[in-house]
Amino acid sequence: MPDRTSHVSLALLALATGGFAIGTTEFVTMGLLPDIARGIGESIPTTGHLITAYAFGVVVGAPVIVSLAARLPRRALVVAMILALGLGNAVTALAGGYWEMMAARFVAGLPHGAYFGTASLIAASMVSPQQRGRAVASVMTGLSVATVAGVPASAWLGQHLGWRSAYWAVLAVTVLTAALILAFVPSSPGDRSATVRSELSALRKPQVLFATAAGMVGFGGLFAMYSFIAPVVTDVTDLSRAAIPGFLLAFGVGSVVGTMLAGRLGDWNIERTVLGGFVATLVILPLFAWLAPYAVPAVVGVFLIGILGGVLSLNLTLRLMSAAGDAQMLGAALNHSALNVANGLGAWLGSVVIAAGLGYRAPSLVGAALALAGLAVFALGLTVDRRTRRAPDDHPRDLADCLPVAG
Repeated sequence: MPDRTSHVSLALLALATGGFAIGTTEFVTMGLLPDIARGIGESIPTTGHLITAYAFGVVVGAPVIVSLAARLPRRALVVAMILALGLGNAVTALAGGYWEMMAARFVAGLPHGAYFGTASLIAASMVSPQQRGRAVASVMTGLSVATVAGVPASAWLGQHLGWRSAYWAVLAVTVLTAALILAFVPSSPGDRSATVRSELSALRKPQVLFATAAGMVGFGGLFAMYSFIAPVVTDVTDLSRAAIPGFLLAFGVGSVVGTMLAGRLGDWNIERTVLGGFVATLVILPLFAWLAPYAVPAVVGVFLIGILGGVLSLNLTLRLMSAAGDAQMLGAALNHSALNVANGLGAWLGSVVIAAGLGYRAPSLVGAALALAGLAVFALGLTVDRRTRRAPDDHPRDLADCLPVAG
């Protein structure tokens, strides 16, 4: 009979597979942007709004679904969310024109944040308090591995079999994920005392709002650059379309490295890790804009940006789970709403500067400005927290305080 460690590892693997499906569908649109644009007869900047539509779905779905479903058994909820994601990808693959695609990407984004919020809470509940940062990182590693394997493979598939095939492939992964979760993830009851009001009460906490706002703005810097990586490769670095999956792979490897580092850094100090991540992003994005015409430095820049994405994403999640108190599932889900506001904001601002004729390097400079704004918001939140801390309930709680035990 497998021991408890084996059971936990298989459960985390099952939950990470869902992250793999979500990461693939979230980022593959960026890698196939020129192909989709040709397929639906729109320009690349206009087609870039499909990324914003998915992000808006995440923003709407995460707090609404989590607050309404907090009382439900958590294993059943993550299975429902991953199958809903599969349905959204099937609708995307069947969409005929631009507006149908916009609606399909919105639908596909709805379960994203709720899945990660619930899966993160399940993962953290299965391990000791000292390992919870790494357990949540394990779930998020699925998203990072998607950028290494899922997104480049889907981009290659889309280039050779048509862009729709990439979304059908995601549907297959969601079905596999549901089977793995049912097989290996232990039952985990919902919070029967939870209400919509009690869950949404987290939104009144200043540190939740500061951390959410920092993610919304600061993480937009990464997406402003990465949303247009395909045309950067072909039009700025002057490489063929065949080189695009290689750049996506570099970003993905960086994301995996960043996520692996992020869990340990979060167990060390969440706040300092977030601050350092924003500072590094502020430095690297302008360097990428400068060095983008040169293939090797450009690949290295994409790799470094991937690392920072992994580090920032996980530690902003941990910060929100800590700050949200009893509404930790909503806190974890809120970060995905925040990051997808960033996704949409970055993609939209990138489209604006490209459409204004400033070229495909301009979004990276916009991204640096967004990273600076995110750094300022997060630092302001920490300053306010230190000045107003008077009682234990006035500041973020440790992840160990509110988590149920899966069984």
